[in-house]
Amino acid sequence: MHWEVLREASHCRVRRYGRFLVAELLHPHRVLSTSIKNGGQLEGIRYLVNHQSCEGKDHKERQSVITEMGLERYHDSACGEIGLEPTAVALMGTAANMNYASIAERTVDDVAVIAIVTAGVQGNAACAGDPTTWRETASGWEKIKTLPYAGTINTMLLLNQPLSQGAMASAVVTMTEAKTAALQKLSIRSLHSPDFATGTTTDQYCVAAPLTGSFSLKSTSTGVQFGELIGLAVRDATLEALRWQNGLEVSYTRSLFHALGSYGLKEKTFFDDIAPFLDARNLDLLKANSNSVFYEPLMAAAAYAAASVLDRLRAGTLPSDATKEALRQQAATVAANLAARRDCWPEFYSDLSEVDVENPKLVILKAIALGWSAKWR
Repeated sequence: MHWEVLREASHCRVRRYGRFLVAELLHPHRVLSTSIKNGGQLEGIRYLVNHQSCEGKDHKERQSVITEMGLERYHDSACGEIGLEPTAVALMGTAANMNYASIAERTVDDVAVIAIVTAGVQGNAACAGDPTTWRETASGWEKIKTLPYAGTINTMLLLNQPLSQGAMASAVVTMTEAKTAALQKLSIRSLHSPDFATGTTTDQYCVAAPLTGSFSLKSTSTGVQFGELIGLAVRDATLEALRWQNGLEVSYTRSLFHALGSYGLKEKTFFDDIAPFLDARNLDLLKANSNSVFYEPLMAAAAYAAASVLDRLRAGTLPSDATKEALRQQAATVAANLAARRDCWPEFYSDLSEVDVENPKLVILKAIALGWSAKWR
């Protein structure tokens, strides 16, 4: 095997080969992980492994192999592929490509944090508390319903100083908050509900800290500098991993569909949905120039404002009647910004009198049609 060395430090070596990424711990470490085998907190783990266990979509053959083998035997099999003793490995699996793994490092004085993340959210972004698909019972696993989603955020966190057991547990909290902060920055919505995503349904992690060092850290919370380093490294590595795996870059999230996708505005059906509001020529012109509309920054600002209004309705901040008026105002702003005719805002507002908060995409579609039709008149 010809391993590619990605990082070397006094306490670890990170290398990659094909579908596998391995962090070798060069000294005894305490490891806390979600690994099916050797999971929890242990002191005998020598390798943290992340690997691509299947393709992201429709890889039934691979899923059958893993299911028939069972997860613990699969752990042993995966370790065998790269010549590692299974009892010394904490293993994570994902459909993400290991070439898209992102590494971020933060250092202050003699304290250092390395975060290594693979991430995919376009098929399985979820919010804690969303409807679920499985239930574990005394007799085994039971499927509640089928949701055709796949996606995982896997995080390795390598620390260069010992942690108390409490600080080890706290590092997981800080790491998780940092992952969610990255999703917030990209305005990622759950695919299971209209809420903002906090992760995916299959996220995994490994945290490793050496057993000996110059001093032992007692806190990794967001209120101390070491927690800040963890937060920065994990957040930045997650953002970079999502940029490579899903093409999610902050400026691209200005699209109409990113802003209002959870409220029914979908790129796949957009032209069919807007067709009743446009004449044939304006519809053809819109199709020919769609990106200039979909990514128009001022219109995107109004679309995000409309989404926020709807979010506040669901949360109970706004009553329904106030929401209708607020949504109407933002829809008029969508039209005015697309038309580049702010002086026409009162006209657009008058034309958008019918607002259904149960089906908000209709008023947005009409606003886009009004703005597009008025732009060159």
